[in-house]
Amino acid sequence: MRGGGRREREVCRDWPAAVTWRREAEVERAPTMLRQDSGDDIEDVSLFDADDDLSRRSKKSKIRHPVASFFHLFFRVSAIVVYLLCELLTSSFIACMVTIILLLSCDFWAVKNVTGRLMVGLRWWNQVDDDGRSHWVFEARKVSAQGSKTSSEAESRIFWLGLITCPMIWVIFAFSALFSFKVKWLAVVVMGVVLQGANLYGYIRCKVGSRKNLTSMATNYLGKQFLRQTVAKEDQTAS
Repeated sequence: MRGGGRREREVCRDWPAAVTWRREAEVERAPTMLRQDSGDDIEDVSLFDADDDLSRRSKKSKIRHPVASFFHLFFRVSAIVVYLLCELLTSSFIACMVTIILLLSCDFWAVKNVTGRLMVGLRWWNQVDDDGRSHWVFEARKVSAQGSKTSSEAESRIFWLGLITCPMIWVIFAFSALFSFKVKWLAVVVMGVVLQGANLYGYIRCKVGSRKNLTSMATNYLGKQFLRQTVAKEDQTAS
């Protein structure tokens, strides 16, 4: 500490010895990194500006919950693979049906209770109040005051890709089983559509909000598509 001044200086061990930290007790402001030259001249350099790009890139590409990301896709992809290959692996319909339903049930529980909360900060559940009324609750994690997110963009893409793609595949399986008259497989396929569709609907409600917002978003999307088609037809007619 220099004479006449009451500024506290600490040497940061992770940086070279010439780099120091300065903290001023009178003024509350963002911390700055100080660079000390040979002539004792002090220059203020922003501590966070240099690392913003690196931190943003690492947040985008880094998977913070690899186990949750793995099991988010494992159960639902395994159920689809077993459905496609069960007739080649075994001739027992009961064994295939039980295996697929177990995988779908594990996927429903994992996505609803674990992966949604960890990967995208969303959760939904049903609760019964004191009057015996059942209420559906859809929650989204609030972003902190600093704007930091606990989930990365890579995890968000994995979550929504698996959540949307797999129910669409089960819908295709349902139509194929219906038109090919595979009645015994229809119950298994409907189970897949219901369980994975329920998670999809629940997390869309968490992301969008109330049912009115969901309806307005769908209406706006359809209106935009209709407007684009109308403008394209008018352009073709004019040309």
